[in-house]
Amino acid sequence: MQKQRGFTLIELLIAITLMAVLAGLSWRGLDSLMRSRDITQAQVDKTAVLQTVLAQWQADLNAVQPLPSLNDAGVNWDGRTLRLTRRATAWRADGADAGLWVVAWTLRNNQWLRWQSAPVQTRAALQHAWTQAERWGQNPSSDDAALETLLVPLDAWQLTYFRGNAWTNPLSSAGNTDAKSNAPSQGALPDAIRLQIDLPASTGVRGRLTLDWVRPNFSNTKT
Repeated sequence: MQKQRGFTLIELLIAITLMAVLAGLSWRGLDSLMRSRDITQAQVDKTAVLQTVLAQWQADLNAVQPLPSLNDAGVNWDGRTLRLTRRATAWRADGADAGLWVVAWTLRNNQWLRWQSAPVQTRAALQHAWTQAERWGQNPSSDDAALETLLVPLDAWQLTYFRGNAWTNPLSSAGNTDAKSNAPSQGALPDAIRLQIDLPASTGVRGRLTLDWVRPNFSNTKT
C-alpha cells in the first residue's frame, strides 16, 4: 500500500504566507471601499444641506408680505443683509393665524446665516422685529444672535433685482431704468431676485451657484 504524502513545512509556510497576503489585499480593498462610501455619503449629506437651505430661501421669498407703509418693511437689501417680512407658517394653539415673521439673511465670517423673529401681530412688534433684524445684520447682540441659524459656509454672495425689464443693482436708483417713472421704494417687491453664492470646497459643491426667484404673480407681457 502506497504511503500518502503530506505537506512539507516549507509548503505550509508558503501557503500561510500567500493566505496572509490575500487577506491583507482583501482588507485594503474593503477599507478603500468603506472610505469611498463614507466620502460619497458625506458629499450627499452636504448637498442635501445646501438644497434644504436654498429651499428655505425660496420659501421665505414665496411668503413675502410687503408692508411699504411701515418704514419700507417688506424686502430690504443694504448690500450686506437681506431683510423681509413674510407670513408665518406656524399656527397658534387656538388655531388662529400666527401673523408675520421678520426674516434676515447675511454672510458673516464666511458663514451664511438666517435670522427669524418670533411671530408678530401688531405694528409695534413688527417695527421692533424689523429694527432688531437690521441690528443683527450689522452688530448683533447676544439676544439677537440667539435667533440665528448657521446654514452653510460661503465665500461671498450677491443679489440682483429684476425691475423695469432689466437686472440691476438693488441699491442703484431702486433698479429702475426708466428715468420718467417713479422709483419704487426699497421695501417694494421686485419682479425677480437673482441669488449668486460662491461655495467653498467644504460644502461639497465648489464654485458659483446662481438661483433665480420669480415673483409668483409676475407677468412679463409687454403691451
